[in-house]
Amino acid sequence: MSQLGILPKGSRHDLRVGISPDAPDEAKAPDDRAGEFGYVHSYETSSRYDGPGLRIVLFVSGCLLRCSYCHNPDTWHLKDGTYVSAQQVIDRLASFAAPLRELGGGLTISGGETMVQRAFTGRILSAARKMGLSTAIETSGYLGASVDDAYLDNLDLVLLDIKSGDPEIYREATGRDLAPTLRFAERLAAMKKPVWVRFTLVPGLTDGIENVASLARFVAPMTNVEWVEVQPFHQLGGFKWKAMGLDYRHATTEPPSLDLIQRVIGQFRDAGCNAR
Repeated sequence: MSQLGILPKGSRHDLRVGISPDAPDEAKAPDDRAGEFGYVHSYETSSRYDGPGLRIVLFVSGCLLRCSYCHNPDTWHLKDGTYVSAQQVIDRLASFAAPLRELGGGLTISGGETMVQRAFTGRILSAARKMGLSTAIETSGYLGASVDDAYLDNLDLVLLDIKSGDPEIYREATGRDLAPTLRFAERLAAMKKPVWVRFTLVPGLTDGIENVASLARFVAPMTNVEWVEVQPFHQLGGFKWKAMGLDYRHATTEPPSLDLIQRVIGQFRDAGCNAR
């Protein structure tokens, strides 16, 4: 059984491996309905990138996707996270609650994949709402069917990563099917839940004109989507792949050029999306 640790402050770019070797496999982990304990990579306290206002971002461990360009492969497995109590997280969040409220911010839970540990993250989100904080998750949506409406009711915003508009490219990029993510996006649209769609632009993988166009066509009619954020691929996580002994297919991939970024943003805008 994993030993209880201390909630680790740090950065999403910190390498953390082998911290909880007795943790269950993320694909088979039973979800503790009480959500009293979970596995966490780290947390940051001053993000203006992961939702509106100033935010604390909690990075949880466990993900079922294996994105070939992932910047944080050390969040894939529960065994690489620190086993902490939800109360630790809630108490730390409470110490920041007053200034976060003043600055129009709150809590974003990212990962990894938030829904791998849905009871744990749900408990924390519920507590954050009771503190009067804005709440958000960043998710691939792949496990969207596993959470109920009560979980989503605790969210003010969903940062939805849609890796590709083409199912074949999506599987090449992530090892998984695209359909569950699209169904989750449609569910959020039906609920009128505010969404920021995030699309990572990887040269030679996701940059195809038709791939971008198909995603733009899907997103454009959704009035709940406030933004489409085009995120340029970068190499900040490359060292993690090497340190973990993983085969990194994008070791020589260059970040997208400004012209390519502008072309893709233009495609989203031309389709009717509010893109940046």
